[in-house]
Formats: sequence, structure tokens, C-alpha cells
Amino acid sequence: MGIAGQPTISVAGVSGPVAAPESGGGGAGAPPRTLPHFGLAVLLAILFLTFLDNTVISATLSAVQSGLHAGVAQLQWVVSGYALTFASLMLICGSLGDNFGRKRMMLIGVVVFCAGSVVAALATTSSELIVGRVIMGAGAAGSEPGTLSMIRHLYPDRKRRARALGSWAAVSGLALAMGPVVGGVLVGISSWRAVFWFNLAFGAVALVLAAVVLPENADPSPGRVDYPGFALGAAALGTATFATIAGESSGYITWWVLVLYGVSVVALAAFVLVERRAANPMLDLSFFRRPPFAGSTFVAFTSYFGLFSIFFFVALYLEVVGSASPFSLALDFIPLTVGMVLASLFTGRWVAVSGSRIPMTVGCVVAAVGILLTDVVITPSSGLSTVGWTLAIAGIGFGIVIVPVTSSALTSVPPEHSGMAASTTNTSRELGAVAGVAILGSIVNGQLTVQLANRLAAIGIPAAFRSEVIAAVTTGSIGSQARGSAGKGNASIQEIINKVVAAAYGAFGHGLDLALTASGALLLASAVVAYLTGFSVRGGRRAPDTEIEAEQAARAGA
Repeated sequence: MGIAGQPTISVAGVSGPVAAPESGGGGAGAPPRTLPHFGLAVLLAILFLTFLDNTVISATLSAVQSGLHAGVAQLQWVVSGYALTFASLMLICGSLGDNFGRKRMMLIGVVVFCAGSVVAALATTSSELIVGRVIMGAGAAGSEPGTLSMIRHLYPDRKRRARALGSWAAVSGLALAMGPVVGGVLVGISSWRAVFWFNLAFGAVALVLAAVVLPENADPSPGRVDYPGFALGAAALGTATFATIAGESSGYITWWVLVLYGVSVVALAAFVLVERRAANPMLDLSFFRRPPFAGSTFVAFTSYFGLFSIFFFVALYLEVVGSASPFSLALDFIPLTVGMVLASLFTGRWVAVSGSRIPMTVGCVVAAVGILLTDVVITPSSGLSTVGWTLAIAGIGFGIVIVPVTSSALTSVPPEHSGMAASTTNTSRELGAVAGVAILGSIVNGQLTVQLANRLAAIGIPAAFRSEVIAAVTTGSIGSQARGSAGKGNASIQEIINKVVAAAYGAFGHGLDLALTASGALLLASAVVAYLTGFSVRGGRRAPDTEIEAEQAARAGA
């Protein structure tokens, strides 16, 4: 049960009280019966677009690297700029939507997202592309929270709401899985810019439909927005991420990098103090005393950390070292997509029967096995027959994890705080993506500089030319330069070029090996956390109310 005297809603662990009809710019009361299905379709379209852009960029990395002469650090920001802004602003945008109108906030978010897409599509430098991605992330943060909270207004009936929320969870997983496939097709048809023109077209249609179909609603008694918490949280995340990526080239003991890490620590400590004393905190830190909530938040972080080791580094390796075309890259990732989608559909029933502990544990183990097997079999010539089956295993594991992570978090907090719990889980996922790209990127980039320099020295490349070779490798021009030098009639020069290319690709491969091994190990550790903190539903024994509601809702949504 929820608050005394009120019915509750739930789906696969999402529970909350049924509020009285909410008011806002569009009027009060329940929406017409014909409206919810159209409204839900629009919300899911916006959700699909914002989640798709987490992973669609993976298919463009090689083209961006060579077209804009972007180094690995710039590519990291192309990915992380979106995810970091998304994560930093999501909680505060959810609060602003609650206070000033969820539809209004969502429409503003879609407009900002489309504007960022235009900036990215027209970018002539990697810096301009990063700015576009940051703007897109801000737009996604403004539009995504409303996709979940508005469902509660569109569907007053608990059963219909449960099915709608189940559709929300399925579409979020589908969008992540479809990213490399959609991106590969678009890049293959046109160029990397086509991805952002697609975003603009899709977003413009969604904007018009949302403006026409969706009703406005807001909390009738909104609390004060936690601006200090937002500012301190964003400062802690931003400075730590910037220091991690910048430290790859400038050195982690450089004074200003150390200062940034110090600012991050101070901001994080201040954030904790502010949130403990705030009357209406952006994040209620007391929830982390509950093992299911803390454990699921950790697993959400580590699962996306591992997921982006595939979406970023495996994709970049197959494109740069393996020279995979956009179409072949899309084909290589289809097994992962199918595995994620099918596993997430199956896991809804599994969580209903057993609770979150076993599915979440198994998902972490299977995902880790898939990543480690990919590390074993991947070579520059890898294709669908080589890595397709290992990526499918990884996809199944990540698909299994998606459902119980949300379930465990949301069934461990009071129903009236389910929105905060959902936002915390989503924020943790985005932070996992940021940390995965930043931390693992520092490993890969380190191999492309330090180890490559050693390999170049070993084959006799003069010190004066090593920095030029390293720059060519990290900006993706080594392959084109090697091909341009071929056939010029000097066999000794060509032999040196071949050795340089082999050394460069060997360094990249070693970095990829370290990154995938670290991701697999972290997921195995997460399996232990999941087993110790997840909840179980036992056959003849009554579970807590929220778990019973999760079980019933998952059966209804399945």
C-alpha cells in the first residue's frame, strides 16, 4: 500500500500514490479516454530519441575522427559531453517540470535538443561538435524526466498505467540497443552529419505532436527547487570528468588537473552537507542506507560503465583498426541489439516471480562473460561471425540487468518518492557512461601515446618523428597517410610505414584489452553487490507490500 487511504501504482517495481487530478496550464482533471494512447506514443518517441543519442554516436566515431581530425580525447567529449550534461541536469529539470509544468519543460527540452542537433550537424571542428552535443544533452535532460512523470497523469487507472510504464522501460532499452544500428545505416547512406539531421527531423515532428496532444500538468503544491544542490552536484561531476579526460594529455600530476580534482572533492562534500539539511533535497541521501537502493544504483552505474566499453571502444576499434564500414558495423551490433531487447522482455516475468536479486546477479555475470569473450576473440578482421555471438551474450546480460535495477531501487523507497528514485537510477546510468568513456578512455589513450612511443623506438623511428606519428594515430589519419604513401616505389619506406601502422594498431589493441578486462572485472564485482543487496520474492512467504505490488504489476505488464 502507499500513503494511508490512497491506492498506489506500480510496474516492475515502479510504485507511487495516485494523486488527485493535477492542475497546470492545460486545465485539470483526467484526460479524455482517447488521449492517453496518442500521448503515450508521443512520450515514447521523445524517450526513444533522447536515449538513442547515448549510443548512436558510436557509429560515427571513426568518420568524425578522420573528418574533423579529432583525437581520442575529443571523441571522448563527443560522447561524454552529451551524457554528462544529461546526468547533471536531469534531477533539476525534473523538479522544474514538477513546479512550472511538465509539458512546458518537455517542449523546451525538445527545442534545445533540436538546436544542439543543428550545431552538431554544421560543426567544422571537434570543439563545435562537442558544443552541439552538450546542448543536446541539456535538451535531453529537460525532456526526458517528463516522459515518465506524465504517464501517471495520462493513465489514472493502475493497470493501464502499469502497462504504459512497462512500455516506457522497453523503449528505453530498445533505444540504447538500436543506437549503433541506426547510426551505422545513416552514416553508410550519407555521412556522420546525417545522424544529427535525423535528430532534428525526428525531434521537430515529436515537438509538434507533443504541443498538440499532451496536456499540461504540474504538482499542485510544489516544493522549493534545490538550486544549491544542483549547482554543487554539477560542479563535482563536471570538474572530475574534465580532469580525467584532460589528464590523459596534460598529465595527472599537472597542477591544474590536481586543482580540478580538489574542487570536485570539495563540491561533493558540500553537496552532501547541503542535501542533508535541505527541506526539499534534490536527492534524499538517507535512501542510500537501504541496501536495495544503494546496490541497484551501484549496478546501474557499473552496467553502463561496461556497456560503453563496447559502444565506444569496440566500435572505434572495428572502424579504425579493422576498417569496418558503417554498414558492416551496424550488422555486427545487430546480435547485441536483439539480445538486449529479448532479454529485457523475458526478465519482466522473471523479476515478478523471483524478485530482483537473482536476475540482477545473473545479468551482471552474463554481461561480464560477453565482454570478456569479446576481448578474447576480437581482431582487426573481426566481423559478424567472429564477434556477433559474443556481443549477443553481452546484450543478453545487459538486457537482463535493465529491469531488476529499476525494480530494486523503486521498491525500496516510499511510494511518494518513486520519482526521485527513478531519476537517481537514470542519473547513475548516465554517470556510468561518462565514467566508462573517461576512465577507460584514459587507459586506451595512454596506450596510444606511452606504449606507442616505446614501440616506435623499438623499430628505430627517430625521436623527432615519433610525436608526428602519435598525432597521426590519435587523430585517425595514420591509415590514410599509409595508403597515400603506398605504391611510390620505395620498398624500404613502405616497410617502415607498415611497421609504424602495425605498432599503432598493436598499441590500440592492447589498450582495448585493458579496457574490456577492467569492465568485465567490474561487472563481476557488481554481481556480488547485486546478490547481497537485491530483494527476493519467496513462494509461500509474504513479501513487503511494495514487492507484492511489483510482482503483480510485472505480471500485468508481461
